[in-house]
Amino acid sequence: MKRHPSDPLIGSPARGWSSIPGPAPTRRRSARRLGTFLLLLPIVVGLLGAPAAPQAVRGDELSDARARQAQLKKDVANQKSEIDKLNSLQGDLAAEIRQTASVLKGINADLSAVKAKITGMEAKIAVIKADYEGLVNELGDLDATLAVVEAQEVAKKADLAERQRMLAERLRSAYDSDRTSMLETFLSGATFTDVLAEMSYYIDVGEQDKALAADISRDQETLASLHQATEDTRARTDDLRQQTAAQKRELDRSLAALNETKAQLKALEKRTAAALATQRRAYAAIARNKAAAKQALAKAAAAERKLQSQIATLIRREMQGGNIPSAYNGTLSWPMAGDITQNYGCTGFSWEPPKGDCSHFHSGIDIVAPNGTPVKASGKGTVVFIGYNPWDPYPKAWIVIIAHSDGLQTWYAHMQPKYPVHAGDRVERGQVIGYEGSTGRSTGPHLHWAVMFNGDFVNPRLFL
Repeated sequence: MKRHPSDPLIGSPARGWSSIPGPAPTRRRSARRLGTFLLLLPIVVGLLGAPAAPQAVRGDELSDARARQAQLKKDVANQKSEIDKLNSLQGDLAAEIRQTASVLKGINADLSAVKAKITGMEAKIAVIKADYEGLVNELGDLDATLAVVEAQEVAKKADLAERQRMLAERLRSAYDSDRTSMLETFLSGATFTDVLAEMSYYIDVGEQDKALAADISRDQETLASLHQATEDTRARTDDLRQQTAAQKRELDRSLAALNETKAQLKALEKRTAAALATQRRAYAAIARNKAAAKQALAKAAAAERKLQSQIATLIRREMQGGNIPSAYNGTLSWPMAGDITQNYGCTGFSWEPPKGDCSHFHSGIDIVAPNGTPVKASGKGTVVFIGYNPWDPYPKAWIVIIAHSDGLQTWYAHMQPKYPVHAGDRVERGQVIGYEGSTGRSTGPHLHWAVMFNGDFVNPRLFL
């Protein structure tokens, strides 16, 4: 803006100027000072510019800083997606581990199914570990990026301070010490454009001064972008560090739970192996005499067929009396809790009879529990047989058979010879029908539980 003649920068009566209005002396004094400044400016520029010329600002510094901010936003979005995915994997794994542990602690775990689940969970653990290590690597990259950006910000601050100092010196040398310094205007926070406009009103600002001011403006803008990038990177680094620590804690919990589940499985396998070893020892003598073993299997198969024929006759008789429905609506439940020593299906045990493509086939599920454990009805039905199988060779097995419908029966074999129920009794699911024992061709207390559907033994697990 224009200065009033009474402005101290132009003159005042205190300095001996006449109080009578008249601009001529003021203009002459200002012109003399301005002329002196213009004569000295090239010398000052040369003295200040030669030894400490500002390093040229790279034209792409600002665009690089902005590009870094944009890339950081993309990285944040990608990392959030990765962490969400990892959270989902961790949640699924934790739920699966809890379910598997519940199965192991519950009734009659299927060891082969549990093994398969644990193998699958170990594969998931490997995926989660790899993703977690990826987060750790990203955190390391962010730490390195933060160090670079912080260093760039510090360097840019130093560049900016040096350019500001140089321009301030040039401005200071352009004016007499008794004038209001343009440096004060510069330091007051005005933009360099305003400063240059203010300076240009009094003096002819050199091109080098204008270029220096323009460099400072770019430095300020670049510094602002670098500072924002530093703050964003620092915030993202802190957030990712917390997320990574949380993932590590969850992974450690999953690993501990999985190891506990594996230990439970190992203990269960040990008990099952011990029970199977007992059975193998008991049947070893029969197996050594192949002729006797073959004859025993044939007798057992014949006894089972004869018993089946009798059961079919009994069921027809009970149906005529209205005691057995034509269809069973519902599912079956386990007759008792214990360790499964043999599942339904092909087996390598020589004492089992052949069936289909299997040289040896187990037609039910063997459950081991303490001797005398109550055995319960798997579903609502009618007791059609209880007692020793009359066609069994010695030793005979005590069997309870319940008809749930015309085509569905459950068989409970090797029980103690006791009568908590009788043939013809209607029973409810969970009602005690006998007690675990070791009658018949048995090597120790266990229950052989079988399901017959439409005249053939099927996998009991299909009805649970």
